[in-house]
Amino acid sequence: MATDKKLKPIDIRLIDDLFEMGGGYVLDFSNRTFSEFFHEEIGVNIDDPRFDIDGTSKAKRLRCYLRNARNDEVVKALLAIWEYRETIRRRSGGKEKLPEHKIEFCHLIERLGGNAPQEIKVKRAQTEQSKLSDDIANNLFNKLISLSILDPQPRGYAFEVFLKELFDANGMAGRASFRLIGEQIDGSFELIGETYLLEAKWVNKPVDAADLRSFNAKVEDKASWSRGLFVSYSGFSEEGLVAFGKGKSVVCMDGFDLSEMLQNRLSLNEILSKKVRSAAETGRPFVRLRELL
Repeated sequence: MATDKKLKPIDIRLIDDLFEMGGGYVLDFSNRTFSEFFHEEIGVNIDDPRFDIDGTSKAKRLRCYLRNARNDEVVKALLAIWEYRETIRRRSGGKEKLPEHKIEFCHLIERLGGNAPQEIKVKRAQTEQSKLSDDIANNLFNKLISLSILDPQPRGYAFEVFLKELFDANGMAGRASFRLIGEQIDGSFELIGETYLLEAKWVNKPVDAADLRSFNAKVEDKASWSRGLFVSYSGFSEEGLVAFGKGKSVVCMDGFDLSEMLQNRLSLNEILSKKVRSAAETGRPFVRLRELL
């Protein structure tokens, strides 16, 4: 097989996640249907011993093929499997569990010289909005700074209002504080069609593990695909982040993130997508904005 631009390890991880390749599987294919699919849709005998170098499971054969095929062959295979994935998801009425990964998939296909599916391009356009206008960014930045002179109680409420305005300015359908039985959520917003719960704190010390665990429990008590954003103006203690652990359903932002984002006129949509992707790859709930840019 002729080789072309090799897929990076991070590309393989993305493909693994999207096509549910844990345990050697690929989506809901059986060995027979996987072989038939590759033969009919891609014109390749995926059972050829050339693809069994790392093992005979469907996932290992697919990874081997993708690592060694030409770019155009990789694109053809990925788009065919993607179309199959979307078809079975729509038929089952299932909700997209990896919305941010779809944007990365779009980038991957285009980097390999292919044409990404139109529905993903639309989602990407919604996510990767242009930078905030000077007027909007300056107005929000000045409001953020003005909160620091308020007393603690009114400041906490004003911080929630500020965040809702920030989400709305980025087209993210912010919702103000709401209350469920036995708990309060500081708000919610939408990112690529997915709803995120919000926890907002402006206290004089960094948030610790107890607050992080409490919010994570609220998020995980909702639907299985639920996620949360914890915004702490004073940041998060290193000990608290270590104790909180990895692989949770929460991503974090601090005051420096907000300030840098507004001063640089950055889109909140794009920043949060980067944070979510980073959390998925590293398990770390909090990675500073400056590390992602």
